[in-house]
Amino acid sequence: MKKLVFLTGAGMSAESGISTFRDAGGLWEKYPVQQVASIEGYYRDPELVITFYNQRRKQLLECLPNEGHRIVAEMEKWFDTTVVTQNIDNLHEKAGSSHVIHLHGELMKATSSRNPNDSRCITTLPEERPFIKIGDKAADGSQLRPFIVWFGESVPMMEPAIEKAMEADIFVVIGTSLNVYPAAGLLNYVRPTAKLYLIDPKPASAVSASNIHIIKKGAGEGMKELRQLLTEEI
Repeated sequence: MKKLVFLTGAGMSAESGISTFRDAGGLWEKYPVQQVASIEGYYRDPELVITFYNQRRKQLLECLPNEGHRIVAEMEKWFDTTVVTQNIDNLHEKAGSSHVIHLHGELMKATSSRNPNDSRCITTLPEERPFIKIGDKAADGSQLRPFIVWFGESVPMMEPAIEKAMEADIFVVIGTSLNVYPAAGLLNYVRPTAKLYLIDPKPASAVSASNIHIIKKGAGEGMKELRQLLTEEI
């Protein structure tokens, strides 16, 4: 079974109603990145940052996977499929994808402020009470914080993602500007013999490699086209 790897970004979830950060009207225009998405911002005002992600969780619980998510999950019928996502939502899992690597953390989880990558301290927040409050404690006694990889922090899941990229027979990028590193660097690890696809209605100008098949569509329509292209070859 061929190995299929997806790298998904904000455009993957945009059709589900998840606010993107970088587009016009996106979250960065309302909240400066250093304020809510950096470790310095968290140390400066933890209550503000915790409240921001509480609001993001509330929004997420009102959203459902879109057709793009569902077709990505469907690809497991024909391929050994891995999803590497820059997104912090859980819509890939809700759509049925069984192997998802979250590079930037998971919104529905909380962890230790002292050691965020300590597996003993990572907990899933219940959907009926998906909030963190000041005073909530992790297993090590520190303040619970969102299980998010902020600017200024290491990306612990990068190594597993690189391994999957190196194994890929087919590598598909969906809805990411390829401006965020280290995730954008995954393309550098894909074998020259692998087939490359990019699904994005507005492909980044930096993507000019002649060996990339570009599908200028959103996640749902783009995945319909890709499904047809890939299943015709089986």
